[in-house]
Amino acid sequence: MNQSTVIKKGDELVLDIDSLAYGGKGVARVDDFVIFVKNAIPGQKVRALVYRKRKGYGEARPLEILTESPHMVAPRCDHFPTCGGCKVQQLDYEEQVAQKQQQVENIFLRQAGIKDFKVDAVIPAEHIYHYRNKMEFTFSNNRWVLPSESEEVERDFALGMHIPKRWDKILNIDACHIMPEIGTEILNKTQSLAKALKLKPYDQKTHNGFLRYLLMRFGHNTGDILVNLVTSYENPDLLKPLADGLIEAFPQVTTVVNNINTRKADVAFGEYELHLHGKSYLEEKLGYHTFEISANSFFQTNTVMADKLYQAALEGAKLRGEEVVFDLYCGTGSISLFLAQKAKEVHGFEVIVSAVEDATRNAVRNNMGNVHFHVANLDNFFKFGVGKKYPKPDVVVVDPPRAGMHKFMSNYLPKFGAEKIIYVSCNPTTQARDTEILQMKGYELKKLTVVDMFPHTPHVETVCIFQK
Repeated sequence: MNQSTVIKKGDELVLDIDSLAYGGKGVARVDDFVIFVKNAIPGQKVRALVYRKRKGYGEARPLEILTESPHMVAPRCDHFPTCGGCKVQQLDYEEQVAQKQQQVENIFLRQAGIKDFKVDAVIPAEHIYHYRNKMEFTFSNNRWVLPSESEEVERDFALGMHIPKRWDKILNIDACHIMPEIGTEILNKTQSLAKALKLKPYDQKTHNGFLRYLLMRFGHNTGDILVNLVTSYENPDLLKPLADGLIEAFPQVTTVVNNINTRKADVAFGEYELHLHGKSYLEEKLGYHTFEISANSFFQTNTVMADKLYQAALEGAKLRGEEVVFDLYCGTGSISLFLAQKAKEVHGFEVIVSAVEDATRNAVRNNMGNVHFHVANLDNFFKFGVGKKYPKPDVVVVDPPRAGMHKFMSNYLPKFGAEKIIYVSCNPTTQARDTEILQMKGYELKKLTVVDMFPHTPHVETVCIFQK
């Protein structure tokens, strides 16, 4: 009898973890039955409890580490692993990169059906801590209390991160090591000021309360700091003492804005924005260009590695100065400006209006007259022949959100007839799905580069070069 048929929920098993799955769980096998183990890393032998069984796989959590992995390192963060942001901080960084490469190869072999597929190049991160240029924290009146914390801990105020799979509980964060150190200082000062001013955190159940999110952006190459205080309604009298306290404590903060989100949706994106201090945007330098980035605009969250990512895209495009380029999901225009250095003309398309405004300013600021930006919902923008008003592209660049391209866009992409498609992705599963479509429509995958933008997390960035 195959052993997998007798595994059931509630079983305790001794498992050897042989790899990491995309998403950060350890992978173990009993015969041909796969078990995903939370908070486990390759090289460990664990005694684990099976808490879920599905057709073909199970999920378990470790009860005891019987043999430690040779790749194990001491995690730096006191909030690990409860926070869930840095899922593999206990795994040696070199092994993290090796596992990410293996994950991408497995995904493309399985989903895109490319025989004997191998990643062509891997670019590891230069900095494995303090690399993020954007962080978002949530205010809540429902704090997740750890077993190690005192019974007297303040339960009705927290500023931190969502507990994984809990929409209603926030883990209070004292320090986060993947953002610049000053971010931790601003985080703690914001919390102490909010408590002293008796400002009420937002309640996700009753939808009462004032403070919703603290969002920070950092200019890695400029030193600029943007603070965005997101509130559930507009009340300058309530918010001004908090903003003034931050400005006084941190004179290096160059921008403070207030986004107003009156909706129930749990997002830090406001319906409108009030400008409270300094410039209305953050400045950042990337390559030869200076970018103006507003609170809600998309910009790659690792500045140093973004430069390497865009260089990989530029090298793959092999532009000669005669090409028309489309940049889909262009954000603030960072890839567009990189490509415009060597292209005849670049058109960027983006749904977020503030990002298009930023992108246009960035083109003007950097004297790039051959770049044009357009507000476009790419889920349906080209559906009704709108593309006829633009020149035919020789190269199309796509950098979609984590959910991937809309089905319409995936199928429409080959209709541009471009000689090359440069596909930048933060989700190899959706990229592999679209690779299968492109291959059926006459495009060959010539090169795939893995760029590790997010050390200690399951996330990975990839650049695919397709040739017609």
